[in-house]
Amino acid sequence: MDRTPRTVGVAPHLRGKEPGIATEAFHIFKGGRDMKAGWRWAAAVLATGAVWTGCTQEPNKRDVSEQNNPGLDSPKPETPQDNPPTAPPAPMPDAPTPVPDTPTPVPDTPPTPTTPPPPPEAAIDFPTVPGWTFYGTQHGGPRRIYGVSADEGGNVWVAGGEDGLFVLRPGATTFQRFTMEQGLRPYGYMPDGSAPMGEKYLKVISVAGGPADTVFVGYEGRPGKGDEHCENNWDGSRPDPSRYKSGDADKVTLRADGSLQVVHYDIFSGPGIVAAEMRGREKLCSILRIAYDKNTQSVWFGGNHGFARGDANYQGNPTCNGQLDCSGVMEHVHPAINAYPDILLTDAYYGVSVHSSGDVLFGGANRSTRFLYGTTGNDYWEAQSRTEDSPYVSNRIDIWPDLVGEGSMPKPAERDDDNVSAMSVVGDTVWVSSFTKGLARMNVNGGDVQYVSLGEKAEKALTAVEARTADGSVWVGARWLGIVYRLQGGAVKTYSCSEFGRRLCSSRISDIKADGHRVLVAFLGSDENHVPGALGIYTGH
Repeated sequence: MDRTPRTVGVAPHLRGKEPGIATEAFHIFKGGRDMKAGWRWAAAVLATGAVWTGCTQEPNKRDVSEQNNPGLDSPKPETPQDNPPTAPPAPMPDAPTPVPDTPTPVPDTPPTPTTPPPPPEAAIDFPTVPGWTFYGTQHGGPRRIYGVSADEGGNVWVAGGEDGLFVLRPGATTFQRFTMEQGLRPYGYMPDGSAPMGEKYLKVISVAGGPADTVFVGYEGRPGKGDEHCENNWDGSRPDPSRYKSGDADKVTLRADGSLQVVHYDIFSGPGIVAAEMRGREKLCSILRIAYDKNTQSVWFGGNHGFARGDANYQGNPTCNGQLDCSGVMEHVHPAINAYPDILLTDAYYGVSVHSSGDVLFGGANRSTRFLYGTTGNDYWEAQSRTEDSPYVSNRIDIWPDLVGEGSMPKPAERDDDNVSAMSVVGDTVWVSSFTKGLARMNVNGGDVQYVSLGEKAEKALTAVEARTADGSVWVGARWLGIVYRLQGGAVKTYSCSEFGRRLCSSRISDIKADGHRVLVAFLGSDENHVPGALGIYTGH
């Protein structure tokens, strides 16, 4: 698509464009290509005459992503049973038909359930682990925890899924809960400033602490398949405002009396903004990760399909209708490529981390990028060009490389999707975890990629990574088991079932954040194992 914003009155330059812990050495493997030059192999691609077309699709084809990233909620693949149950023997031909001992139920009698309900998720009896404190449902916490972060005042905020938003105040031992009744707004505005008609869906899936008593909150859009998916619905056959306006993000401030002040970021482009989509654009709805940059007063949203910027000082405007001068949002960018047969590869930007320059590292299902916001003098549109346009193929970073470069339009068998689950920048080093590939590190330009082994028996499916500047450690979380790895001084310390206990270890890690002397670990919980979510806070050495 043409990314040039068009709106009345907008300047032409706005182009849319501890004890008991296992310890072992960790190993680093160089990437499969020479990446020290920062992936400067664009010339080889351009020499073939193939150029990247960005969002451009054939006429009458929509700009959609694959929407097949594993994600945090994906169930663990089932392993086949060693001895599958056999069918009961058939009755003998002359066997009489059995007569029921009980009368046939009358229509008003409720049918007996054929599948027993899942067992209740009893609160976890937390173990005593040196340096760790745990909080769960017995402390007023949510059933599921998708994200965790602390604000500058020391409040710990938790993304509690459908249970809402939770805060653990300094010195408190119980959570405070917030839902739509307290003002959370997991949906946008209609052009007249009213709320969309239809179902309101609340699922808090990401948080980023801001100034004291302030948190930025990301929501999941209403679930659905095909045209009912919140990303597809606006351009679908039956647009439904309760779907295409669902999700997005809020800035939530905790008042002294315990109530909330809520400002909603409606992440879309209104009429007349995007030249190729003059009726408006609604793509980003599920905000998977958020990062706050105090220096540039930016809130960076990693979402389905792409990523966007919010103004941290935005005060809201319900009747703005997606215009650039009043929405508090610039959207959206993606390091997308075209793939065979006719697919735009862009999805699931779980990786979001700010560099000291004001640039932002974003990692997605297929490609990653250094979004050069600070480098370009906070020019969002120029930074967009340097991620998406043809001359900048080296800034569409393939951390676990496909068999062919993007100029060849990779076929399914030639792809090796990165499935980035988190990123963490410290200095000029970027740590990258993947839902399916393990752990990597690289420089901030996407060069010198190295693959990091956490041990021979370590999980390859990872969900979180956080580099801690206080002591130089790097913390990594596993996707299927509640295992935490701590890399420091050339060794790996593993917190696993022997430390955490069976039930806590039956969860998964969904997020890890460092906050000064604390490391905050979110245990998602598990539907399969009937284990509730939990928050772990590490204050050891």
